[in-house]
Amino acid sequence: MRVSLLHFISWGIVPPTPIVPPPGTSPVDDYIDQLRRARDDGFSMVWSPQLWREPDLLTLLALALHEVDGITVGTGVIPIQCRHPAVLAQQALTVSSISGGRLKLGLGMTHPMISEGMYGIPWDRHTRRLNEFLDGLLPLLHGEEAAATGEITTTRLALDIPGATPPAVYMAALGPQMLEITARRMAGTITWMTGPRTLADHIIPTLERCSQQAGRRAEVIAAFPICVTDEPDEARILAAQLFELYGAQPSYRAMLDREGLAGAGDAAIIGDEESVAEQLAAIAELGVEELCGSVFARTADDDARTRKFLGALAHTADHDPSARPPIETSTTRRSEDETPLGRPMSASTTGA
Repeated sequence: MRVSLLHFISWGIVPPTPIVPPPGTSPVDDYIDQLRRARDDGFSMVWSPQLWREPDLLTLLALALHEVDGITVGTGVIPIQCRHPAVLAQQALTVSSISGGRLKLGLGMTHPMISEGMYGIPWDRHTRRLNEFLDGLLPLLHGEEAAATGEITTTRLALDIPGATPPAVYMAALGPQMLEITARRMAGTITWMTGPRTLADHIIPTLERCSQQAGRRAEVIAAFPICVTDEPDEARILAAQLFELYGAQPSYRAMLDREGLAGAGDAAIIGDEESVAEQLAAIAELGVEELCGSVFARTADDDARTRKFLGALAHTADHDPSARPPIETSTTRRSEDETPLGRPMSASTTGA
């Protein structure tokens, strides 16, 4: 199972990090610095969401991936209501060309509070909206002309961006209809607030059942809030506070109910290195292709400890996917001045 990191453009979103840059720091410069640090800490993959209040993600990635080599970034996720598929294809292919193919394109349907509340775009007709969007997007990404006339979205044009590698397209799909479209038309799903039982009983079987190729299915990238700590009770209280909002969103609430969890904070993975390693191993055994860790912590020490732990997992998975990394307990952990890892990259949790 691959291991990646979830990171926002800005600091102090949800969850807040105990480590922040100096006041007045450019979010663009800071993102590039954090991407470089993530690579140096062992991560080869980072996912970043597009939030309504932040700089444009794909514009930033055009610069960041030109400046930082050796790492791939996925948009996790860009709401499709806010962009035309042709514009998104132009942007994605441009970033892919600049980065040498180091882009993955994650899409989402966002939530009513954003789609309707902020942009005035109806949050409805999800299957038609997504299919019509893909009817325009996918041909353009693969160098073909789009000829899609839809009820919601129409795309009738071709692009000319030679040499650009088509980015793999993922969907933040949780419900049966979105998973069916993902299984038929995209590389995989990115889950959030979705526990092991729901992955095993709902997400993975639905993708397998709807796959167009026998014996193959779309990937599962499972994102979880993670905190490595010796104070799990305090971390659980913090998780309940930080992630309460997600429990009120219909798609996430449905996943929490399937899992039998009262609150969104209960979906977090919390404990010392041994406990967290055991929980992640159980997720890997389900057949999940990638674990995306969203770090949250009460202290700077726990923040660094969690990032160091995930970075070691990521490095090991990239170089020997069959091996399990050694588990460091609280009594055997090296001090920060004994490790080659620098200040880890900030991560946070939410889809746009």
